[in-house]
Amino acid sequence: MYYPQQSPGIAHKLPTHQQHPVHDQSPWSRAPHHPVLGPPNHAQQPTSPAYPLFTNGAMTAMQHPHHPHMPGPLTHHHHHQNSLSHNHYPSPPNSNGLQHGVLGQNGSPGSVPTQILTPHWQQQLLKCEMIRASRSPHHRARAICDPITNPNAVKPSESNGVLKEVEAAAAAVGAAGSSPSTSRAESETSPTPANGLANHPSSTVGPISEPPENTWSSLDMGGVSIKSIPPTSGLFSFSFLINLYLNHNALTSIPPEISKLRHLRLLDLSGNSLVAVPPELGMLTALKELYLFDNHLTTLPPELGTLHQLQTLGIEGNPMDASLKQIVQKEGTPALVSFLRDSCPTPAPPPDRVWKNLVSQAERDVFAADQGIETFSVMCYNILCEKAATERMYGYTPSWALQWDYRKELILSEVLSHDADFVCLQEVDIGQYEDYFLRNLSERDYEGVYWPKSRYKTMHDAEKRLVDGCATFYKASKYTLVEKQLIEFSALAMQRSDFKKTDDMFNRVLGKDHIAIICLLENKLTGTRFILANAHIHWDPQYRDVKLVQAALLIEEVEKIAQSFAKYPPRLPPTPSSATSASTLPSIDENNSSSRPPPVYSDGSKIPLIVCGDFNSVPSSGVYEFLSMGSVPPDHADFMSHLYGRYTSDGLKHRLGLKSAYASAGETVVTNYTPSFHGMIDYIWYSTANLAVNAILGEVDRQYLEKVVGFPNAHFPSDHLCIASEFRVRPPREAPPPRAPVVFPEPASRART
Repeated sequence: MYYPQQSPGIAHKLPTHQQHPVHDQSPWSRAPHHPVLGPPNHAQQPTSPAYPLFTNGAMTAMQHPHHPHMPGPLTHHHHHQNSLSHNHYPSPPNSNGLQHGVLGQNGSPGSVPTQILTPHWQQQLLKCEMIRASRSPHHRARAICDPITNPNAVKPSESNGVLKEVEAAAAAVGAAGSSPSTSRAESETSPTPANGLANHPSSTVGPISEPPENTWSSLDMGGVSIKSIPPTSGLFSFSFLINLYLNHNALTSIPPEISKLRHLRLLDLSGNSLVAVPPELGMLTALKELYLFDNHLTTLPPELGTLHQLQTLGIEGNPMDASLKQIVQKEGTPALVSFLRDSCPTPAPPPDRVWKNLVSQAERDVFAADQGIETFSVMCYNILCEKAATERMYGYTPSWALQWDYRKELILSEVLSHDADFVCLQEVDIGQYEDYFLRNLSERDYEGVYWPKSRYKTMHDAEKRLVDGCATFYKASKYTLVEKQLIEFSALAMQRSDFKKTDDMFNRVLGKDHIAIICLLENKLTGTRFILANAHIHWDPQYRDVKLVQAALLIEEVEKIAQSFAKYPPRLPPTPSSATSASTLPSIDENNSSSRPPPVYSDGSKIPLIVCGDFNSVPSSGVYEFLSMGSVPPDHADFMSHLYGRYTSDGLKHRLGLKSAYASAGETVVTNYTPSFHGMIDYIWYSTANLAVNAILGEVDRQYLEKVVGFPNAHFPSDHLCIASEFRVRPPREAPPPRAPVVFPEPASRART
């Protein structure tokens, strides 16, 4: 591309083209070599994921086809048809004039005082020059192709300069994209679950989603005179793309559909005629390099503030707003992203979540009229503790929306809005439980049970208050807490004689301090008993075996506690002395229950059971299979070939008959929503022998989710979404009355004697 003016921040590269004197009409002088970049043969290589694509043997990253020191093979591409009409916006002399790392020394008269060129702007200018040197057709594809291969054998389908489909072009660069060298380079930088944990958005989310597998992941459409990309283009179906080059074309706009390419890490839109970029670019949260050099951009949409992994935002060569440009010059791209993020207007809230009835209205009317049917509701919610809600973990969330003072009000409002009989929260730290939740929920008829994770035992008082744990609340007017018990998974594993104390056991299981709490409750009016377990299972997808072991330990303890609870004597009927306090108890109608005698439980399996929490396991996991099916084989893949005593010699089994409350909805409800993972990892399990589901809390509006990068945000205070369900109790079947002993008549011969 031919630039009418050359930026004062870039060394003059075209001294031999005297037929274009406009290059020599700059009001300030230039050094023969770039004072920052140095001589052409000593160009510094930037740390960019696309850098390997810029080199090709003789063509180095900084080579320019017309530089006197760099005779290159692409000279015939210099006078590109799109270059002559392109307006290049130079940086002002008082900002970007370069002379030995100092700004403004050789600028025009009246220049501002000397300013030091920051490393951030040096990197910006370096990458800008590299992009300008790659304006020939399919430059990146040519750079990594075998020199014998012609990457332009298949031309893109065009009509009057409008790109209708890009499949042909994809085929043209397919050989390059699938070359062994490219595959290796991309696999080394791919955020696999092992090496991607550094960018993992939260220690509470599920597995990191990976790009769909494909033989190539880069598409180079640079320098081929594309004037327009229709929204229906096949380009936007290539969701596997990691690198996309649309540089040095004649594009005047980018369709919002580009947001479908969620796995892009590099997007080059330089050298076009863009006057704006779509806000939907903010959905591409995997981007690390976004090049917008040499366009007509004056500002940037604040929605780009969600690009929390962005390392370089190329804006040089645009008539950019001075305040935005100054942020990049002084503090770099991350500072600009943070500014855009925190200044972005709050979007409209989604519609309220709607309860989904799983029984017909006629059935509900029957249940309401039958005083023998008892109903109750359960809510489960990982609230994201204050210590974990950091900008490093959630860089896409406005800083004000991460503040605990803002989030706690939304959390409390969410809990109170559903008015559940039982509320199970995870990631509640000691300080917030004591100072906020217990105080506020006790005013709404709730009492609580709480335990922090085991690590609090080794900490000082101030540090203890930041340790998170599990909290269970219940309606005090309706239920009595009979007993509570803490389940420490690491302590249970240590006590098992069949768990050999191997390195795997110490490094994988015993080092995790996750817990569960179990509450034994009884309805004050009906005497119906409930077992309520609230668990938080380990998060790391590389420790699937630990998740399965923790789930197995939990269920074993639940079975033991249930058998013990069944042996407790039934509640005594109310005495006349307690009649005076009967007014404080809910009425029969309020409980929707009868005044039948309290039930008697022959064994633990007859007691209604709820097991809920953050299981950090998707529906295809071994944890889900174990809980829903009742067993997993000893060689299950989620054991990951580790040995765990009888678990891996005999397999896992339980007889609780559990089912997820959301199974009827296909387990498609999203309970965890971050840029790298959308899915269900929180569950409410119930015993099917004595409980049935009436309704579940519906999901968040899908149209809203499509426009949201991830949670937490202004409307949702945690990266998890709460789930809730209403159940009805199936009364235990009464044992038939004992039969009278059969009396056989005496034989006649005996009667005569």
